[in-house]
Amino acid sequence: MSAKSDFRHRTATTAALIAYTVTIPAANWMIDHVGDPTFPGGPHVIPVGFGYQAPSGVLLIGAALVARDVVQRLAGKWAAVAAIAVGVALSYVLANPAIATASAIAFAIGELVDLAVYTPLQRRHLTAAVIASGVVGGIFDTFLFLWIAFGSVEFWQGQVLGKTWMALLGGIGIWLARRAVPVRLLPEGA
Repeated sequence: MSAKSDFRHRTATTAALIAYTVTIPAANWMIDHVGDPTFPGGPHVIPVGFGYQAPSGVLLIGAALVARDVVQRLAGKWAAVAAIAVGVALSYVLANPAIATASAIAFAIGELVDLAVYTPLQRRHLTAAVIASGVVGGIFDTFLFLWIAFGSVEFWQGQVLGKTWMALLGGIGIWLARRAVPVRLLPEGA
């Protein structure tokens, strides 16, 4: 492997780890600060299309699901697990503790589902794996998070729609990036 290729791989891996780690607490912070408040103690919401609204962190969580796939592809499963832990810890510092707790539980389970879908698919078709795992992981994350954080799944349609938008954009972005800048990927089974 050339020094230039190794530098690109390290740069892409570092960028993915930072993006993934930062999206988790940023999304949790947004829920209390960005968008229209729904009711006292409820989430701030944003429109996500087709007349639906979702808690404002939805787009960042959708991006986090995609970034997790990139982290796993470039750095391995354990790097993704470590990034989840750091992101959740940062959430407790930056966000409402109740939101951080709900996020930690929902994100951990959603991420495990995401891993279960992404890992076997990514060997055959990376773009499809990113999209499918983002959608499936996002569905689990949505219902768990809304129920734990707010005792209601009122915004589930908007949450799923917002995360699906991000999974689609992430899949397209991965497809385009792989054509523009080839990056050495981990060997099979890594």
